[in-house]
Amino acid sequence: MTNKQKTTRKKIVNALIWVVGIVIILGGVTMAGVHMYVANSLPKIEGEVTVSILDGDVDVTRDGMGVPHIVAKNDADLYRAQGYVQAQDRLFQMDLSRRQASGTLAEVIGESAVSTDKFFRTFSLRNAAEKSWDEYDTETQQILQWYADGVNAFIDEVKGTSKLSYEFKLLGYEPEHWTPIDSLTIGKYMAYDLGGNWNLQAFRHWALQNYSKEQVEELMINYPENASSIIEANLANPVNVAGAFNVDLLPNEFNGSNNWVVSGDLTKSGKPLLADDPHLGLNTPSIWYQMHLQSPEQNVSGVIFAGIPGIILGHNEQIAWGVTNVGPDVQDLYIETPNPENPTQFKYDGKWEDAKVRKEPIKVKGGKTIDFEVVETRHGPIISDLVFKKEAPTALFSMQWTALQPTRELQAIIGFNKSTNWDEFELALEDFRAPAQNFVFASTDGTIAYKANGDIPIRKKGDGQFPVPGDSSEYGWEGFIPYDELPTVINPEKGYIATANNKIIGEEYPYHITNFWAQPYRYERIVEMLESVKIGDIDEETGEAFEGFTAADMKAMQMDKKNLYAAEFLPSFLETIKANDKEGKYANIIKMMEEWELYDNKDDAEPLVWHFLIEEIKETIFKNEMPEDVYNMMPGKYQIMDEMLRNAYAGKPGVWITQAGGLDKVVYGSFERAIADIQAKYGTSVSKWKWGSYHKTSFKHPLSSASDFIASYVNPAPMASGGSRVTVMAAAEDGNGNINHGASWRFVADLNRLEYTEHIVAPGQSGHMKSKWYDNQVSRWVYGRYHRTYIDGNIQTKYELKLNAQ
Repeated sequence: MTNKQKTTRKKIVNALIWVVGIVIILGGVTMAGVHMYVANSLPKIEGEVTVSILDGDVDVTRDGMGVPHIVAKNDADLYRAQGYVQAQDRLFQMDLSRRQASGTLAEVIGESAVSTDKFFRTFSLRNAAEKSWDEYDTETQQILQWYADGVNAFIDEVKGTSKLSYEFKLLGYEPEHWTPIDSLTIGKYMAYDLGGNWNLQAFRHWALQNYSKEQVEELMINYPENASSIIEANLANPVNVAGAFNVDLLPNEFNGSNNWVVSGDLTKSGKPLLADDPHLGLNTPSIWYQMHLQSPEQNVSGVIFAGIPGIILGHNEQIAWGVTNVGPDVQDLYIETPNPENPTQFKYDGKWEDAKVRKEPIKVKGGKTIDFEVVETRHGPIISDLVFKKEAPTALFSMQWTALQPTRELQAIIGFNKSTNWDEFELALEDFRAPAQNFVFASTDGTIAYKANGDIPIRKKGDGQFPVPGDSSEYGWEGFIPYDELPTVINPEKGYIATANNKIIGEEYPYHITNFWAQPYRYERIVEMLESVKIGDIDEETGEAFEGFTAADMKAMQMDKKNLYAAEFLPSFLETIKANDKEGKYANIIKMMEEWELYDNKDDAEPLVWHFLIEEIKETIFKNEMPEDVYNMMPGKYQIMDEMLRNAYAGKPGVWITQAGGLDKVVYGSFERAIADIQAKYGTSVSKWKWGSYHKTSFKHPLSSASDFIASYVNPAPMASGGSRVTVMAAAEDGNGNINHGASWRFVADLNRLEYTEHIVAPGQSGHMKSKWYDNQVSRWVYGRYHRTYIDGNIQTKYELKLNAQ
């Protein structure tokens, strides 16, 4: 190369360096500008701001975890301030929630949301909320309006300015004013998320059309021996279940919770302890918003869904309470017979009966408004045309559901907040009708109590396992289980009450609730821990006597990772695997699993092997035997598989395991495939396998699906985590290792010291990505580091904002 060529090349290189440098600088400037633009919409949390709707000044003090403590001189200003503050931190989440539940997402997202809008318009949540409004007393109606006024005060303050949260700018729209019906609609959505069984009936209807009687029997926990007429009606009137359903719209099958309450007879302080951790979707921001509300009429703290006034779960100065999901059969499908000459008429007792037709035009961003109708029979809306393949007009599904009736859950919440004892709380609880929940309660007077609340149907025929004929008055509901006869326990002799979506009634209970309870392992482990030690027992390591349970013990229990699912089945699996591993190919893995102490710890290999194995067994038995969307829709796969495996190991393999090749092939073949999958992902060295390499937090933001670039900013960084869907530390993953479901809020209350309680609300309090409280509780969630929230003014780190009336 000549000197001239070298000089020319050097100039080119220098020029390129300058160009790249300029691009980097411009990119940096651009990113800095973006960050400044986003940060500009952070809410004001210190100083003063005028909120003209207030009657008097209100103090809003955020503590070191971002929890707002609102102190007002009256309830009117308290709820107005609650609406204002929630909107400061969560307005986009609130708007998205009301839009999803109302079926108006397409207005701001576009055509991709039309099918979701059709689904929720058909499920009629907003319509049910509107019907519920007149059921509320004037006091609760006024509270809902005060709350809406507070939300709107914030919307008016930021609308059209750079203070409006960045998500609205990304999607190119501004929020409309809030209404009380918006709050009630979000409440109905929670009933949807926690109270569904229609898809179970639809699946069984499909199974009757496609499998033998023996196969169908094995797919059910209890086969209805005396329901031949219902089964015949299903066989005679097939509805095309497979082919079009979007399983993403179904509530998570594992929506549930743990809760327990311990009597003062078993505690160190002599006062009760209460623990609660609802299991819901784990997203950014959290489904829960933690708050403390104080006025001369109340002093209450806990969590609420963003978009709703009051505190739904938590405590005041005298009581504490928590919930788990009962999971009763509160939705029924009816096989409706339409008039071939008039598709809005349906046969009932030999006559054609007009259905109600509700016009539901769907506005679409960037497109034309879509004409859409919801057809509603006497039982409920027609859903089969929406969720499955378009039907010929011979048989359609309609859905009856308790939450579509007028209900008063918000009235109940306000009652909880001001209750001082069990009698007052139980009276308020009567208004909480959908979704049905297992409430546990504790009071400073020493009372512990439990009640399974809600409207649970009494059926004329059948038990909610199959769709029933819609053309006859012989079927349907004839009321609900009387409130005074719902399962209730007060101050039991054993000194504790616990629920974990387990079976809550014995065979002697006269009413049907459901046949489909959660797997029992979380409940059994809670009971095991509560009964493992008694006051006076001597600790072998310390030599000290056990003086009773403490709040620290309750927190440790909530973080417990022992896997009783593996405790039941792993010994049998290992015997099968050893018998088939003739050449000792897996000897080291078998030995490792035999020595496993059964804890789903993130740094251990054993839980990785166990969970891959059980998933492979499930897929081996079911997945190839049905269409993918039907498989994905099928609820209770684990419970059904468990019973099949128990029977097979008892010498009764049944149809499904036999057709899959027999027990040995199912278990050993699944084990081989599971190990091959693990090796492909994490290498052949067992010492490097870790459950946490696969099992990681996700906490996805709804905008993250738009692009990987946006996801990198709005999604908190994943963290390896222990636990699983069957441990008390609930942490279910989505099939790809992303933990997307589990303990959405952890709460422990010591009734001896109700001036503070212990909490974890992951990923954090704020919905704003630039806030210090956006994802600061992710690591706390993984490691069980709780924060204390005070209701007596004892706040160490303070961010004080005064809302001035004028």
